[in-house]
Amino acid sequence: MSKSVDFTGRPFHFIGIGGIGMSAIAYILAKRKLPIYGSDLKSSHITKRLQSIGTHIFWQQDAKNLEVFQQSSEQQILSLSNNSNLNLSPTSLSENTASVITTKQNGRVKNTQQIAQLPQVVCSTAINQTNSEYKAAIELGCPIFHRSDLLAALIQDYQSIAVAGTHGKTTTSSLIGFMLLAAGLDPTIVIGGEVDAWEGNARLGESPYLVAEADESDGSLVKLSAHIGIVTNIELDHPDHYQSLEQVVETFQIFKENCQTLVGCIDCSTVKNSLKPNISYSLNPESDADYTVDSVEYRSDFTYARVWERGKILGQLQLGLLGKHNLSNSLAAVAVGRLLGLEFEAIASAIALFEGAHRRFENRGECNGILFVDDYAHHPSEINATLAAARLRTKNQQLNPKSYTSKSHFSITGKNKSIPIQRVVAIFQPHRYSRTQALISDFAKSFNDADIVVVTDIYSAGESPVEQQIDGPKVAEAISNYHQQVYYQPSLESVTRFLNDILQPGDLAIFLSAGNLNRIIPEVMAYYQKPHYQVVSSETA
Repeated sequence: MSKSVDFTGRPFHFIGIGGIGMSAIAYILAKRKLPIYGSDLKSSHITKRLQSIGTHIFWQQDAKNLEVFQQSSEQQILSLSNNSNLNLSPTSLSENTASVITTKQNGRVKNTQQIAQLPQVVCSTAINQTNSEYKAAIELGCPIFHRSDLLAALIQDYQSIAVAGTHGKTTTSSLIGFMLLAAGLDPTIVIGGEVDAWEGNARLGESPYLVAEADESDGSLVKLSAHIGIVTNIELDHPDHYQSLEQVVETFQIFKENCQTLVGCIDCSTVKNSLKPNISYSLNPESDADYTVDSVEYRSDFTYARVWERGKILGQLQLGLLGKHNLSNSLAAVAVGRLLGLEFEAIASAIALFEGAHRRFENRGECNGILFVDDYAHHPSEINATLAAARLRTKNQQLNPKSYTSKSHFSITGKNKSIPIQRVVAIFQPHRYSRTQALISDFAKSFNDADIVVVTDIYSAGESPVEQQIDGPKVAEAISNYHQQVYYQPSLESVTRFLNDILQPGDLAIFLSAGNLNRIIPEVMAYYQKPHYQVVSSETA
């Protein structure tokens, strides 16, 4: 960094403070009693949480937001100028971060530095140079930092654990944070998802430990220097930034060099061959990894496995997170826990209790015998893994014994009757034109574990559709080459109407999106909670 982040009391102003990554950093700094300001376009539960701890938020991204800092600085100058013993230098605060104040004491001239009130301005990659608030900050001379600069500075303040990888970052970092919390190590946590255990995407602890999710999407991963780095896997996921997998690998290699110890999953051949981690983990007991498993049982409600550490049995592991990918994520947590000196019993106990992060196979509820699940999967590998976990729920898994009817007013009565999950209905919103175009052939083959696939239009995430050769109908057509039941719906409204027509008791409806698809879940659920779907409870029938 050309400039150093100042954590000694100078204010911060976050442009787009409500973002999942920006808000986590802002929360930690606000809890550290630093003056935090920010702007966003609308209120949310995230911004309300920030406001509850003293953050001031402007509800537009406008140059005027920075006037409060200019007024503060000017008032400071006027107050000092009224003192006959003070003589301010002509240096303008709008061009500098500090003013030199000349004072006369006992006939001697003494120069001191008065810190200006212009803030340190923080942006994410989503903020570009056309943003009026950003341009005003440049013109005023505010120090400008990327979100990753602040994360890098925080990581330097702690004995840090940084979790990187194309997939599984949020779950793995959340799980490690939860494990340290359960073990009494009181960590500071900064992640890209929300966890009920600390009521959000960040918590401030009092110990030396910090657990952070480390993002590679824009190349800023190279700024991070952690005590322990974790890499879950490496794939090309952001073709808007990287031209090839080789470029992605180079970013991770720099991350490895910056970390004191690298823990890596060698089930990913790229991690194994390109990074050669210091400590390895694998689901293959023949892999010669430092941590591995055998006697694995993937059930519809739990996963069980026996864990090995360098050829010796550590013990049994049970986790409520379904699927092979989550067993791998848990093994990463085991490796980190052991590296920090935790007993396996404490590690296993925490993993068994962990309920996951929001939007990672998040159970949103059950209505009319239909289970609604929200998941952030937006890459072919993630969709494959998530739908494989969903398919597990169809194996001897039944919904809670509640009463409901189908659209034909069909009712189920009798003691403890329930409907087993029978169909997986995948509702998919592609994310970014660049990703969808680059990986369309892989997306097409990713829905084998779904019985029905519903596809809507691509969520742009700020990308322009101009000159793109891909759209929602083409995605649906590609998937239909490998799947018999694929339905394209052009808008969220049409998706809602379609789901109101096709869902039935015994369905697991899983919403796959990193965009705004999940906002229709409450509306669809409400439809199936209407009075004509309710019947007398089986216990009282």
